[in-house]
Amino acid sequence: MSAQPHPQPSLLDRARKVLPGGTFGNTAAEVIIREGRGTRVWDENGKEYIDYLLGSGPMIVGHAHPEVSAAVHAQVEKGTTFFANNARGIELAEVIADAVPCADMVRFASTGSEADAFAMRLARAYRGRSKILKFEGGYHGYSDNGLMSLAPPRPGNDYRPQPDSAGIPDSVRDHVLVAPFNDTDAVASLIAVHKDDIAAVFMEPFQRLIPPRPGFLASMRELTQKHDILLVFDEVVTGFRLAYGGAQAYYGVTPDLCTLGKAIGGGFPLSAIAGREEVMALFDRARTDDQHFVPQVGTLSGNPVAAAAGLATLAILARPGTYERFFATGNKLRAALSELLARAGLDAQILGEPTMFDVVFRSGEVRNYRDMLRADKAKLARLNALLRERGVLKGENKCYLSVMLDDRDISQTIDAWEDAIKALTA
Repeated sequence: MSAQPHPQPSLLDRARKVLPGGTFGNTAAEVIIREGRGTRVWDENGKEYIDYLLGSGPMIVGHAHPEVSAAVHAQVEKGTTFFANNARGIELAEVIADAVPCADMVRFASTGSEADAFAMRLARAYRGRSKILKFEGGYHGYSDNGLMSLAPPRPGNDYRPQPDSAGIPDSVRDHVLVAPFNDTDAVASLIAVHKDDIAAVFMEPFQRLIPPRPGFLASMRELTQKHDILLVFDEVVTGFRLAYGGAQAYYGVTPDLCTLGKAIGGGFPLSAIAGREEVMALFDRARTDDQHFVPQVGTLSGNPVAAAAGLATLAILARPGTYERFFATGNKLRAALSELLARAGLDAQILGEPTMFDVVFRSGEVRNYRDMLRADKAKLARLNALLRERGVLKGENKCYLSVMLDDRDISQTIDAWEDAIKALTA
């Protein structure tokens, strides 16, 4: 009698043997995506989803867009990276400089975390000061400085910086100040005490899901200019998403520097620091002295494949009517979801902007991170799981919209929301 063959381990079992937690550190281990086309993705079991995760944002024009794929294939045939200037990277820098209000000059990196870390270093070098003022709940990558008070689980009555990870030296606290988002008075008070030590106010102009209150960004611009402090917008998420010129164009406030990522790489690793020429000049050894020079090198920075994908993506976004349609889609989805939540009698609201939003299970105004702490996260996690069962894939606390969503996607999404909300309240 022949021996029975041993069953082959599943991909999930294999992942758990070689990956901590069985994941890349991003989504749940059970989410294993096989392919994506347009607004849809399919997992390894063949289940189809409307995709509101979008690779955590980069796939703003959908998966495998034919124009992006063609640009990538054309470049791959010519080489994938050179550690040298290349035409595609130079062209992308030109496009960014034309589109983004603060961007006189551009320097590329590979990830948002890198771009934010270099931007903090650049600000400190330019101002000759050591402190960065950031906002509680604001995400600026995984550097030691970036991971201060992103998600303190039990914030006290004050806003002392708290590390969000083991392994961050205690000394980092001395170089970071933390304020509540949307609170001009709190920022003004910190600046009054520490103005001679603050290099930059470093912020997401749209913090995770929380929009700035009217006048808040303008007040940050006024305070920083008054005290000779740089204003830096982390636009890794919002760049080319809220408007072609990013959140700074959408909200009408221009910072000194910004960081960009996600959309500009078209699904490939690419990020950027962009800003005023006299600040960006500190990256140029020929234009500054050794005391102020900021070296910035990356093996894949500005690589031509990512730049080609980014150029094709931004060309699609730049077409007339794109953002009008994008916002119309978002507003339609938000209105439908809001009506379904109200009809179900749930204590919930929609937070965000039309191109990027989610449900927050709590009532009352949400102005900052501490307001978000009072939301029912368990209920949102349950809703997310119910939606995934019904063929809608999204992140833990955010829906990224693609400009390619059509009427069929919208209709199926609303149906899934309706059915999932009924199950949630059953």
